[in-house]
Amino acid sequence: MDLNVKRTWAEVRLDNIVHNLKTIRATLPAGTRFLGVVKADAYGHGAVAVSRTLEANGADYLAVSCLDEALELRAGCVSLPILILGHTPVEYLPILLAQNLTQTVSNLAKAREYSAAARALGQTLRIHVKLDTGMGRLGFLCDGERFEQGVENVAAACALPNLDPEGVYTHFARSDEPGEEARAFTLGQFKLFRDLLAALEGRGIRFRLRHCAATGAVLNYPETAMDMVRPGLLLYGYGDEGRLGLRPCMRLVTRVATIKTYEPGTPISYGGRFVTERRTRMGVIPVGYADGLFRTLSDRCAFAVAEGFAPQRGRICMDMCMIDLTDLPDARIDSRVEIFGETASLDKLAETAGTIPYELLCSVSKRVPRVYV
Repeated sequence: MDLNVKRTWAEVRLDNIVHNLKTIRATLPAGTRFLGVVKADAYGHGAVAVSRTLEANGADYLAVSCLDEALELRAGCVSLPILILGHTPVEYLPILLAQNLTQTVSNLAKAREYSAAARALGQTLRIHVKLDTGMGRLGFLCDGERFEQGVENVAAACALPNLDPEGVYTHFARSDEPGEEARAFTLGQFKLFRDLLAALEGRGIRFRLRHCAATGAVLNYPETAMDMVRPGLLLYGYGDEGRLGLRPCMRLVTRVATIKTYEPGTPISYGGRFVTERRTRMGVIPVGYADGLFRTLSDRCAFAVAEGFAPQRGRICMDMCMIDLTDLPDARIDSRVEIFGETASLDKLAETAGTIPYELLCSVSKRVPRVYV
């Protein structure tokens, strides 16, 4: 008996990760490298297991948000190059060097700090320079009147001793949105990125890896692939709307813990906001907002059992919630219930919650064991 499936668990299909990797790679120009984004515990799928799978199946690079995430991968015997997308305080530079990590540099002041610290140790830090072409987040400012100063600052950063500027990248803000306005904005970002690279090349600065295409651009703007792509959600089987035939990799599953029959007029769960209108066969399932099932979904969703869909009733609690099994007489105690996955749509659940699939995947909590299939 697998003790991980006694309450609520997340089944992760590593073979679907491999399928998605190969499917996405087949759409890329020859020679384009593949960086798998495994930040936020690989979007809830388990960073070490997913990274090992990517490494074994030909991925070229990985990306994480922070140093702790990178160290988890190194502790898990992942040897691929790892790019840290976020900020790392300069006092941790010895760890970056010892673990062979690549650090994002998003302004000249930080580049100078890293350079001085690396020089003091007599070592060289591999970096990727980030340009802010319209995301309004991290990156060297370089738009409009700040173009020339942006070129100057990047050139100065690349000239600093003990830094190896292997790569340069930017991030699109609207590449996953439909419509001409979003398209014009994305292509404007791409043009600015290329203009900056051309200006830097005019100064003799050439990067070995240029990358800007994350999930939305990999799907909608193949011309932006350049030297490397960075699929995130796409890698986990979402965001392609069936266009590539990608496969979802996570299935959140629980069991019916108990079943009770209530007469009409019985209030259910906190606040009694749901009241039975008929004789109701109600199941209790051990999944709640502490597991990642948003409380805002209360009374607004349904989950899949073998016999069909069971509407969720009453307020979702911290550790459990209730489902209506009246029309599903074959459902029993210990029957499996799929919250999302192969039958119950994650996209639909996210839409109902007023959010995006990313958030629901990342919200599956640490107390929910991952079971790798």
